[in-house]
Amino acid sequence: MPKFEINKNGIKFIEELIDNGANKKLQNTLKDLHYADIAEIINELSADQATYLVKLLDSDKTADALAEVDEDIREGILENLSAKEIAEEIEELDTDDAADLIAELSEERQERVMSQISDTEHLEDIRELLSYDENTAGGLMAKELVKVEEELSVLKCLNAMRAQAEEVTRVHSIYVVNEKNILKGRLSLKDLITANSRAIVKDIYIPNVDYVTVDQPGEEVADIMSKYDLEAIPVVNHQKQLVGRITIDDIVDLIKEEAEKDYQLAAGISNDVEADDGIFELTKARLPWLFLGLLGGLGSVFILQDFEQVMELPELRSLFFYTPLIAAMAGNVGVQSSAIIVQGLANNVVKGSMLNLLFKEIGLSLINGLALAIILVIFGFIIQQDLSISLTIAGSMMGVIIIAALIGTFVPILLNKRGIDPAIATGPFITTANDIFGIFLFFYMAKIFLGF
Repeated sequence: MPKFEINKNGIKFIEELIDNGANKKLQNTLKDLHYADIAEIINELSADQATYLVKLLDSDKTADALAEVDEDIREGILENLSAKEIAEEIEELDTDDAADLIAELSEERQERVMSQISDTEHLEDIRELLSYDENTAGGLMAKELVKVEEELSVLKCLNAMRAQAEEVTRVHSIYVVNEKNILKGRLSLKDLITANSRAIVKDIYIPNVDYVTVDQPGEEVADIMSKYDLEAIPVVNHQKQLVGRITIDDIVDLIKEEAEKDYQLAAGISNDVEADDGIFELTKARLPWLFLGLLGGLGSVFILQDFEQVMELPELRSLFFYTPLIAAMAGNVGVQSSAIIVQGLANNVVKGSMLNLLFKEIGLSLINGLALAIILVIFGFIIQQDLSISLTIAGSMMGVIIIAALIGTFVPILLNKRGIDPAIATGPFITTANDIFGIFLFFYMAKIFLGF
C-alpha cells in the first residue's frame, strides 16, 4: 500500500472514505500517521467530517491531534462530542493541554466533562492549572515531570524515575526535592549513571537550577528559557515547592501568539481576531484605529488650509505637489524607528540612557536625511526646478525625517514605561502623528526659508 500523502487529492480521498463509511480502510490509512498530520487533515475537513474521524480513531491519537487543530475547528468538534467523549480525549492528554482544552468550554460543560474523568489525580492537576491565569507560568506549566528526593540512594532513585517516566512524554530534566517537596536542584543523567548505586542523591545533584514562580508572566518565562537555552524549566510556588514544569513547545506557542498579537497591533487592530471571524468582530477591531487615521487626515486638511496662500503664488505652487512625498517619508521613517525600538524592548536589548538614544537617532536621521535630500536636489535639477525651491524641499524633508525618527523612537519607550504594549505605536498611531507633524513642519519651514 503506497504511503498516504497529505495534499489536495489525499484530503479528497479521506472525505470520500468518511462519506462512504469505510471505517476499516480509514483506520488503516491513518494508523501510521503522526498526530500532527492527523491535525492537519482535520483542519481541512468539515466539522461533521472531523467529528466522525475523532470518534472513529483511538483517543491516544486523536487527543493530541485535537490539541493541535485550529481553535475554530476544535470548537466545532467539541460541540459535536458528548461530555464523556471529551473526557476520554482529555484523559489521554498531558495536563497542560488538557487544561487548555477544557478552558475553551463553557463553565457548565466544563463541570460535566470533568465529572466524567475517572483519573482523580489527573483531574486534580487539571483543576489546579485552571486556577492560574493562562498567561502566567502556572497557566503554561504541565504537572508531568520526574522528581526524586535528595535522601534516596541512586538505586532507589532509578526505580522512582522509571515509575514516573511512564506518565511523562519527554524527560528533559530530573529534579531533586526534599521531604517537603522544596526544589533543591537537578540531576545530571551522566552523574547518575556513573555514580555508585549506594551513593545518595544529595551528594551528586547539581544545586544550581533555573526556575520560575507560578505567577511569573509568560513573557518573562520565555526570556529566561531563551537566555539560558533551556528545553524545560521547573515551576515553584511561593514556598519554593516544585509544582510543575514548562517545556519549550509551550513557550514556542506563547511566542507565536505574542508575535501575532504584536503584528495585529502594528497594523492597527486592537482585538485578537482571525481572518474567518465575523464582520462585527473584525469591524470592532479595525474601526477605532481607522477613526484615528480619519482624525489625522482631517488635521492635515486644516494645516493645508492655513498655508493655502501658497497656491496663490505660481512660483511656489509646486510645493503642494510634494505634500504626499513628505507625509509618506515621515510615516515610513517613524514606522522604521518604532519597529526597531519595539523589537528591542521585546528582546530586552534597548539599553543605555535616553540621551544616548537621542544622539544616536539624530545622527542616523541626519545621514539618511542628507542622502535623500541630495537625491531630491538632483531630481529638481533634472526637471529644471528653481534651486531655492529644491533646497527648501530638501531641507524641510531633513527636518521632517529627524522629527519622525524621534517620535518613532521615544513614543514606544514612553508607552512601555507606562505599562502599555509598545507594539501599538508602530502602526496608525505613529503614521498619523508623523503625517500631521510632517506636513506642518514642511510648510512652516518652507515659509521661513521662502518668506511667503
